[in-house]
Amino acid sequence: MTDPRAMVQTMISLASASLGLVAALAWNEAIKATLTKLGLGEDLAGLYTYAILATVIAVVVLATLGRLAAKIGGNAAFEREAEG
Repeated sequence: MTDPRAMVQTMISLASASLGLVAALAWNEAIKATLTKLGLGEDLAGLYTYAILATVIAVVVLATLGRLAAKIGGNAAFEREAEG
Protein backbone atom coordinates (compact mmCIF):
# COMPACT_ATOMS: atom_id res chain seq x y z
CA MET A 1 0.00 0.00 0.00
CA THR A 2 0.96 3.59 -0.49
CA ASP A 3 2.13 5.58 2.50
CA PRO A 4 -0.55 8.23 3.25
CA ARG A 5 2.11 10.74 4.30
CA ALA A 6 3.88 10.39 0.95
CA MET A 7 0.59 10.90 -0.86
CA VAL A 8 -0.18 14.05 1.13
CA GLN A 9 3.34 15.38 0.53
CA THR A 10 2.92 14.76 -3.18
CA MET A 11 -0.45 16.54 -3.19
CA ILE A 12 1.08 19.51 -1.34
CA SER A 13 3.95 19.66 -3.83
CA LEU A 14 1.58 19.57 -6.79
CA ALA A 15 -0.72 22.19 -5.29
CA SER A 16 2.24 24.44 -4.48
CA ALA A 17 3.59 24.15 -8.02
CA SER A 18 0.16 24.84 -9.51
CA LEU A 19 -0.48 27.87 -7.34
CA GLY A 20 3.04 29.12 -8.02
CA LEU A 21 2.37 28.93 -11.75
CA VAL A 22 -0.91 30.84 -11.37
CA ALA A 23 0.85 33.53 -9.32
CA ALA A 24 3.69 33.76 -11.86
CA LEU A 25 1.21 34.19 -14.71
CA ALA A 26 -0.62 36.90 -12.77
CA TRP A 27 2.66 38.76 -12.16
CA ASN A 28 3.54 38.30 -15.82
CA GLU A 29 0.35 40.06 -16.89
CA ALA A 30 0.75 42.81 -14.28
CA ILE A 31 4.32 43.58 -15.32
CA LYS A 32 3.39 43.57 -19.01
CA ALA A 33 0.49 45.95 -18.38
CA THR A 34 2.72 48.26 -16.34
CA LEU A 35 5.37 48.36 -19.07
CA THR A 36 2.68 49.09 -21.65
CA LYS A 37 1.39 52.00 -19.55
CA LEU A 38 4.95 53.32 -19.31
CA GLY A 39 5.22 53.18 -23.10
CA LEU A 40 7.65 50.24 -23.10
CA GLY A 41 5.15 47.63 -24.30
CA GLU A 42 6.24 45.39 -27.15
CA ASP A 43 9.33 47.19 -28.37
CA LEU A 44 12.81 45.82 -27.81
CA ALA A 45 13.52 48.11 -24.84
CA GLY A 46 10.33 46.92 -23.17
CA LEU A 47 11.19 43.26 -23.69
CA TYR A 48 14.65 43.74 -22.20
CA THR A 49 13.23 45.76 -19.31
CA TYR A 50 10.75 42.96 -18.64
CA ALA A 51 13.45 40.27 -18.82
CA ILE A 52 15.75 42.18 -16.44
CA LEU A 53 12.90 42.90 -14.03
CA ALA A 54 11.77 39.26 -14.03
CA THR A 55 15.35 38.11 -13.42
CA VAL A 56 15.87 40.51 -10.51
CA ILE A 57 12.59 39.42 -8.91
CA ALA A 58 13.51 35.74 -9.33
CA VAL A 59 16.96 36.24 -7.78
CA VAL A 60 15.56 38.17 -4.81
CA VAL A 61 12.84 35.58 -4.15
CA LEU A 62 15.25 32.63 -4.45
CA ALA A 63 17.86 34.29 -2.22
CA THR A 64 15.20 35.06 0.40
CA LEU A 65 13.86 31.51 0.32
CA GLY A 66 17.42 30.16 0.56
CA ARG A 67 18.07 32.24 3.68
CA LEU A 68 14.76 31.12 5.15
CA ALA A 69 15.61 27.47 4.47
CA ALA A 70 18.98 27.92 6.16
CA LYS A 71 17.35 29.52 9.22
CA ILE A 72 14.92 26.67 9.72
CA GLY A 73 17.56 24.03 9.13
CA GLY A 74 16.58 22.93 5.65
CA ASN A 75 18.63 22.87 2.49
CA ALA A 76 18.37 25.52 -0.16
CA ALA A 77 17.91 24.43 -3.74
CA PHE A 78 21.11 26.28 -4.59
CA GLU A 79 24.12 27.56 -2.72
CA ARG A 80 26.38 30.45 -3.56
CA GLU A 81 29.91 29.40 -4.49
CA ALA A 82 31.45 31.69 -1.84
CA GLU A 83 29.52 29.91 0.91
CA GLY A 84 30.43 26.40 -0.24
